[in-house]
Amino acid sequence: MKRQAFLWAGAALAFAAPLAFAQSLPSGPVKIVVGYSAGGAVDVVARAVAVRLQAELKQPVIVDNKPGGGSNIAARTVVTSPADGATLLMAANAVAANMALYQPAPYDVEKDLAPVALIGRVPVIIAVNPESPYKTLAQLIEAAKAKPESVGYATPGNGSTPHLAMELFASAAKINFMHVPYKGGAQALTDVIGGQVPVVALNALEILPHWKSGKLRPLAVLSAKRSALFPDVPTIAESGFPGFEASVWYGLMAPAGTPKPVLAALSAAAVKAAHSTEVKERLAQAGGDSTPGDAAAFAKHLHAERERYTKLITAAKIKPD
Repeated sequence: MKRQAFLWAGAALAFAAPLAFAQSLPSGPVKIVVGYSAGGAVDVVARAVAVRLQAELKQPVIVDNKPGGGSNIAARTVVTSPADGATLLMAANAVAANMALYQPAPYDVEKDLAPVALIGRVPVIIAVNPESPYKTLAQLIEAAKAKPESVGYATPGNGSTPHLAMELFASAAKINFMHVPYKGGAQALTDVIGGQVPVVALNALEILPHWKSGKLRPLAVLSAKRSALFPDVPTIAESGFPGFEASVWYGLMAPAGTPKPVLAALSAAAVKAAHSTEVKERLAQAGGDSTPGDAAAFAKHLHAERERYTKLITAAKIKPD
């Protein structure tokens, strides 16, 4: 009888676990809000995650693009949504930087949003026109040291992740570049390919097709390890800056006040999604890596990034477009 009771208890627990998981989740569709246009790196990652998250949660997961305001429109949409787990933000570096960039601050990322899970990273790449005299990052640094602010670099705009990455790099290298901000990556690429600006800093996904067509020559990836899509391009650490990294990262966040059981269920599902072959492949196609992390790991990462960006933006007096 005792053995039979034990077996019945085990069966009951096995049934209760998925039931408890399901009861922790919102009953309707889950929406992932993206602060960038369709087709961009953040959107591509969000859609891959949505497919796997739908399989894990066994309910519809949709992507809602709300570009503009340096991703503040999307973030505010999630901040002001009901804290029930039905509305999530596909966050990137901007959520850690925008409180220092914009005054008054549009939100407090550590008070108004709750980390769900880290998903992955895509490196920022420094590239030049193939006709450029700079063959290596060392040569670029040497030129910038010889004539401060004589070497211009293009980015998608003031306060963009590539801009902040280059400012962090310039600080580490003790050099001064001349920043040339554009209204998006496409315009920046056009002028660098055309020879109007010598250097461009963008995420790997935007650099890739122009490197393949021979229109750009990458000098370095600003990540801890080499990109599988750019195997011959050295990392920033290999170029003389060990420990330095300035990648674009992605993670899911929910409105503050979302019940802990809901956050736990969403975090578990999101980490599984990040571990999936589909998400790994999509990130690899963008030149990045899956770097799954639970809510606690994401919170720690977010706090460190916020401090790093706040210090940089304040010291350099960076203002958004």
